Amino acid sequence: MIAPWTALWERNIFAIWLPWLGNAMSSRHVQGAVTGVGLITVLAGLRDLTGAFFSRSTAAPSPPDNPTPAP
Repeated sequence: MIAPWTALWERNIFAIWLPWLGNAMSSRHVQGAVTGVGLITVLAGLRDLTGAFFSRSTAAPSPPDNPTPAP
């Protein structure tokens, strides 16, 4: 999310090797799109993480499928 707005983004080896890619990466539209995808990924990860925590804490243990009869 933050990388497109840092110096790391401009000193990319792929941008140096492929000038057309460097030109595309310098576009504010591309930087904004990468930031948007990063934000969506972070939000989806947080949603999955909170869902995993809440489902684990509220789920009751299930009974065994085939209980063995007592002797």
